[in-house]
Amino acid sequence: MTRRLGRCGLEVSDIGLGCMGMSQFYGPRDEAESIRTIHRALEAGVNLLDTADMYGPYHNEELIGRAVRHCRDRVVLATKFGNVKGPDGTVIGVNGRPDYVRASCEGSLRRLSVEVLDVYCQHRVDRSVPIEETWGALADLVREGKVRYLAISEASARTIGRAHRVHPVSAVQTEYSLLSRDPEAGLLAELRSLGIGFIAYSPLGRGLLGGGISSADDLTGDDFRRILPRFQPGNLGRNNALVSRVAQLAEARGVSTAQIALAWLLAQGPDIVPIPGTKTRARLEENLTAATLALTAEELALLDSAVPPGAAAGDRYPDMSSVNA
Repeated sequence: MTRRLGRCGLEVSDIGLGCMGMSQFYGPRDEAESIRTIHRALEAGVNLLDTADMYGPYHNEELIGRAVRHCRDRVVLATKFGNVKGPDGTVIGVNGRPDYVRASCEGSLRRLSVEVLDVYCQHRVDRSVPIEETWGALADLVREGKVRYLAISEASARTIGRAHRVHPVSAVQTEYSLLSRDPEAGLLAELRSLGIGFIAYSPLGRGLLGGGISSADDLTGDDFRRILPRFQPGNLGRNNALVSRVAQLAEARGVSTAQIALAWLLAQGPDIVPIPGTKTRARLEENLTAATLALTAEELALLDSAVPPGAAAGDRYPDMSSVNA
């Protein structure tokens, strides 16, 4: 099954694959298993692979480039630019200057070993650069045949509208799950009025909706989630109480918590494509089964009431100033 994102012809599998954790942020990594997971995803009909130059940094794009070298025609490659990292991997800022946009694109093309990027996404908005300048540079890349479709991540409706007037935005990428329902507060309606699709990252609440994270001790020492507000003592317990409600509904249906959470997200509209991240084939198979799970109106209502908007404890990031710009 596929879904259309935007009005420019971008069509992708109804569930994509987030590849970030294969290189950074979520504990131990196994490159061989990651490549096997990518290949299994393609065999199962997944064509959207999501990455960014900052994942690693750079390692994730190089990994995907090696994985899809002999099957490029079966893949929709989506990568991102804008978050700048220092030599030690620390994020040092956001850059949306036209010269940086072009240099970043060239770097991603080289690391992915491709001649064109299917989706190029502005990872974060640079508040010091007018969005029209950033998107003017992106529009040039489309005209030059280096990029097919454009997207933007974690931007406000106003900024998205300004970018869309420079060049059509095919998709907006923002966190969206039962635990993160902010897009429902006007953003989704605005995107639909403009004909823009939605890519939902962290559709399983960064693993919370998969179960099994009862304390920080369940995370490795270098796991990014250790610094996130929703995983802090107190907040984590309250959030796991919400997950327990979802788990009860999943058990009654005979599916996993992750599967019912993804099915709920898919039911929010045909213009929404979740990209659950995984590093293993077993988890991939579990996630993909959600696409075949049709929830009844009663089940959807029960999930809505089990985890209503704003119920999650804690912000999504320690510093929310970098989102919704």
